[in-house]
Amino acid sequence: MSTMFYDVMISHNRWTLIPRGLGITMLIAFCAILIGSVLGCVFAIFKISEKRILRAVSETYTTIIRGIPMATQLMIFYFVVFSPLGLSNAVVVAIIAFGINSGAYCTEIFRAGIQGVDRGQMEAGRSLGLSWWQTLVKIILPQAFKTVLPTYTSEFITLIKETSVASFIAVVDLQKTCDNIRNATYNAWIPLLSCAVIYLCLTVGLTKFFAVCERRMALGDSRK
Repeated sequence: MSTMFYDVMISHNRWTLIPRGLGITMLIAFCAILIGSVLGCVFAIFKISEKRILRAVSETYTTIIRGIPMATQLMIFYFVVFSPLGLSNAVVVAIIAFGINSGAYCTEIFRAGIQGVDRGQMEAGRSLGLSWWQTLVKIILPQAFKTVLPTYTSEFITLIKETSVASFIAVVDLQKTCDNIRNATYNAWIPLLSCAVIYLCLTVGLTKFFAVCERRMALGDSRK
């Protein structure tokens, strides 16, 4: 087995391709979650707005994006939307596509968190002379953030795994890198199992890291 692993991964320095692919995967995931967070905040506020048109826009966005498979969305963005506009950078398109997709899920996460805060908090803020927007930013959102943090971190971890379909538009991410090694060596199980182990280590490691962060935040609150 060790000889086979050496022939597949070590010889010809094929293993050096994996850190590059992993870097692309993490770049897409980090940039996408940032875009998704911004979109999620905006559309979550739209969704709780008193204006019907804003609620309709947010509802349409989340319904469409959450109802179409990510792989299909990715190919639509690349081949239908951006290629005719001259944008052929697959990594950039993947970041935008995953960001928009993540935004729909972040919208529901943030909306639930905001609405989970007691309505009396808004009334208390308004009674102190704060505007609706000031009360939302200074009182409601900080409380909502702590509530949604576990779900939000789960969305990020899920996003990392979903980036594996970026290879559909020729992004050489971790999944595509291992697949290229498979094609070059005619050995499927070593590169694919290596890919699976890396994804598993990422998700388990991040899950434990975020769990520690949540416990420390909870401990900090209990000391106040």
